[in-house]
Amino acid sequence: MIHSVLIFNTSGTPRLTKFYTPLHQPAQPLIQKIFSLIATRPPGVCNFLDAPDLNETLRAPNTAPGDVRVVYRNYATLSFVFVVDGAESELGILDLIQVFVESLDRAFENVCELDLVFHFDEAHHILNEVIQGGLVLETNVDEIATAVQDKTRARKASLTSSNPLAIGGSSSGSRNGSLQTPMGWLTGRLTGVGSR
Repeated sequence: MIHSVLIFNTSGTPRLTKFYTPLHQPAQPLIQKIFSLIATRPPGVCNFLDAPDLNETLRAPNTAPGDVRVVYRNYATLSFVFVVDGAESELGILDLIQVFVESLDRAFENVCELDLVFHFDEAHHILNEVIQGGLVLETNVDEIATAVQDKTRARKASLTSSNPLAIGGSSSGSRNGSLQTPMGWLTGRLTGVGSR
């Protein structure tokens, strides 16, 4: 099971945090502890490590003591960290991190830290397409990108149809089709003035 997904910048500031198991302590000390574990490792070592210190904080119902592992990967200024139990394959999680990063790249065209700061809702949405409840849902980047695009289109269509003041929205099929936009109302008033 995946206990948490974290993204840090090089100074340790979390840019995305998602926990799938209940925490028994505040999240901030745990996040700092995980960052200190990966920040002190030299670049040539493997990208996963056992983290027995995290056992008490992330104790899931069926997790044996000492069964928590940290799997991470660094991309430019961002570190993608997955905290998992022993049932997950470390190499499979490294591949899942790559899928997540590629999905973010498709959505943001070369994802960077600012994309995660200003579009955190979209980043969480992409993560939800990959993982839900600590279990992997999808690993095909094309399927993830299609699902994200479809939901974005549906959200925009919903906002346009539910806003009677939306300019440029189509009135066909909308529940507020009889309402005019402020610009349409003003144009109707101004054209009526000249005909008197």
